[in-house]
Amino acid sequence: MTRRSGPAAGALAATSLLLALSGCGAGSDSASGGRTAASGTPVSGGTLVYATDREPTCLDPHSQGDMPQVYIAQQFLDSLVSMDEKGNIGPWLAQRWEVSRDGLTYTFHLRRDVRFTDGVRFDAAAVKANLDHMVDPKTQSSTAGSYLAQYLRTDVIDSHTAKVHLATPYAAFLEVLAQGFLGMESPRALARSRDENCQSPVGSGPFRVVRWDRQSQVVLERNPDYAWAPPTARHTGPAYLDRVVWKFIPDPSVRFASLQAGDVDVIDALPPESHGPARQNPDITLLMKDRPGNPTKGDFNVTRAPFDDVRVREAFVRAANVAGALKSVLFGEYTRAGGPLSHVTPFYNAQFEHAQDYDPQRAARLLDEAGWTGRDSEGYRTRNARRLTVKVPMSDQLSNAERTLWEQVQASEKKVGIAVDLDPMGASGILECCSTAWDYDIRIGYWNTNTPDVLRFVFGSEFIDRPGTSYHTNGTGFRDARFDRVIHQALETQDPEARRALYLDAQRIVSQEYLQLTTIPQSTRLAIYKTTHGVRIEPSLSITYLYDAWVRK
Repeated sequence: MTRRSGPAAGALAATSLLLALSGCGAGSDSASGGRTAASGTPVSGGTLVYATDREPTCLDPHSQGDMPQVYIAQQFLDSLVSMDEKGNIGPWLAQRWEVSRDGLTYTFHLRRDVRFTDGVRFDAAAVKANLDHMVDPKTQSSTAGSYLAQYLRTDVIDSHTAKVHLATPYAAFLEVLAQGFLGMESPRALARSRDENCQSPVGSGPFRVVRWDRQSQVVLERNPDYAWAPPTARHTGPAYLDRVVWKFIPDPSVRFASLQAGDVDVIDALPPESHGPARQNPDITLLMKDRPGNPTKGDFNVTRAPFDDVRVREAFVRAANVAGALKSVLFGEYTRAGGPLSHVTPFYNAQFEHAQDYDPQRAARLLDEAGWTGRDSEGYRTRNARRLTVKVPMSDQLSNAERTLWEQVQASEKKVGIAVDLDPMGASGILECCSTAWDYDIRIGYWNTNTPDVLRFVFGSEFIDRPGTSYHTNGTGFRDARFDRVIHQALETQDPEARRALYLDAQRIVSQEYLQLTTIPQSTRLAIYKTTHGVRIEPSLSITYLYDAWVRK
């Protein structure tokens, strides 16, 4: 009998040190503007020009694992299983599956009619090749590889039956398989070098990668043989669009101006200052959805002073006037995320939402208790003649809004005597200080996922020092036996109420330890020109899905 996951079904997305602010919305698909997000009868043909802010470093989402990779991969890869808007796991490339009683074996029965766009058949051997590729250290996967830490091997039972073995029970396994970071790729393409596969990965999805013009665009063309859309899609057969031109326009004002002029059909990462003008333009519709997971945040490095003291961590949180900054810097368009889970994440509990409320008086008392009672000539707190200084590396790929938000945090921290050093760095510097080494006090990032198991990746001790990789997804360095025990118990049961209770306990531990300053939920925030219809936000990662899109120009 097939056992399917219930309300906790979800899918993971990657953490990013090269954070680009993309905002947050109302927690569900919402459209506003002069028309609906999809209207009229779909027509086939035409080119959709899509513009976003960040270019990926690799198009293969198995490698590394940053969000810009999966934005594009969602258009040309299919997954083993699907996930609907309610979090239910359903079929896709796998028609059905069984889970062993001990939770260690998943047997997938696969479709027989699927081919990759290079002509290779999708079969059980392809499943094995993909899962093996994700965990291979040579792939350099910080996302898919992390999600498959329990993976042991795949047995090919017959051409269309794959039996996957895990080392420990993993209730989130089907959840992570539903999202694009673990999408299936052609085994022939995977056999190439990592660099070749980064440049031109091959999937079985509704579009195929034609070329990647670096620092400019990725061109996708329709897969004319596509006949295996997920049950969550709005139509069957090939995509409506002939072509998608996926442009990289880092400047937000240029990106929005291109949309207003009709030179671009859809833009992502709509900047906060453009929300008002977009709503007032009858030619533009907004489509927005919050993403689940661990929100946009700054991780406190608890392995060294000053954040090895929980009183200093809470003081920093209480001194940060994030809510005020969101009103002044982000025009009130973005809601505050106060807990360790975004509000649209399964098993999220609102009781932790106010654990980070602004309270400078309490912050001052906590700093006094921690011994930071002296003051220097500039008014900053000192202890043993040492200034209370917090180092925050700032990637040069941070959005202007995100950078300004942290400048506002810097100003509010100064009022209680904490010096915040916002240290600008390029990609190599960020990699060295924040991935390889621990040379930071706060590490800015996020982790998009719609399973609460994200708490394990972000706070579990097993993700501080992982064999075979220098990247630590646990950027806090937090080690706590009770937390590890609770979070692993949540993976050992498929009972949703048991998982709910365990994840409630995990959220409580994290909130009480003040391990992060959370700011906003990540979100997909699209602006769509009037000639474009049927653009959707897919359920697993809440990112753009163009299979059902069409244009009339």
